[in-house]
Amino acid sequence: MARKKIALIGAGNIGGTMAHLCALKQLGDVVLYDVIDGLPQGKALDILEGGPIEGFDVALKGTNDIADIAGADVCIVTSGVARKPGMSRDDLLGINAKIISEVAGGIKQHAASSFVIVLTNPLDAMVTLMKRETGFPKHRVVGMAGVLDSARYRTFVALELGVSVESVQALVLGGHGDDMVPARSSCLVGGVPVGKLISAERLEAIEQRTRQAGGEIVALLKTGSAYYSPASAAVLMAESFLLDKKAVLPCAAYLEGEYGLRDLYVGVPARIGAGGVEAVLEVPLDAREKKELEVSASHVGELVGALDKVLGR
Repeated sequence: MARKKIALIGAGNIGGTMAHLCALKQLGDVVLYDVIDGLPQGKALDILEGGPIEGFDVALKGTNDIADIAGADVCIVTSGVARKPGMSRDDLLGINAKIISEVAGGIKQHAASSFVIVLTNPLDAMVTLMKRETGFPKHRVVGMAGVLDSARYRTFVALELGVSVESVQALVLGGHGDDMVPARSSCLVGGVPVGKLISAERLEAIEQRTRQAGGEIVALLKTGSAYYSPASAAVLMAESFLLDKKAVLPCAAYLEGEYGLRDLYVGVPARIGAGGVEAVLEVPLDAREKKELEVSASHVGELVGALDKVLGR
């Protein structure tokens, strides 16, 4: 059986970390693409030389030629400009829209049967643009956000209670921005509703920290944005697709009536398997969460509406 082929579009910090994770997990052969000469080649060679040490045996290639992604089973897109201190994800709309439009053309031409995972910010608008530009069906284009946001929520709850993150279940819905929706009603710690273990005041603070977690890291790093955890989140999604694990993962999926929303990419729990986004799961929300999801989705709609303007169309 032929190995799976994983194309990583963008060889920055996230792309390089994903290449390493894919190799360690031996998910398939990796092509690392970037427009900067030498960057993907150097990172691919560096990771490849770790194979004898870590015990992985996969092919890794760095390239500046988008044609080298030909036949990829999955494309993970991180191309674009990262946030700097004081910037919101939305501030990146104009420049990253142009980059994603170009990348989409390359994927459409060279990897027309691939499953595409988008990480570039502003996420919800960029994954929408990817679907438009490739013309791929909704089940083959998805955005990585909810896995990361939910992991951050789980982390902060676990830190508050001094328990393992494995004991915490949590779900974050909506757009990948400051109005994302940590669904408190779905958060359980060892099967116990989180509201029975943490006061409402502390939960408010934890949920606000979750919404601003990316910005917190940007402010600390000063010269870039988060990359270890986003890389892990994207590879988890790719793994579920490549191995047909059918894991239920929160991600930006295209909605056609689910949660009362239509024609938008919004963060929701979805089943990811060999068929891509195979189903969207609708979880019960309380009245507050429903209202917050509506607000978050309306912001996504505004960003999507601005796409044509920034692209000069």
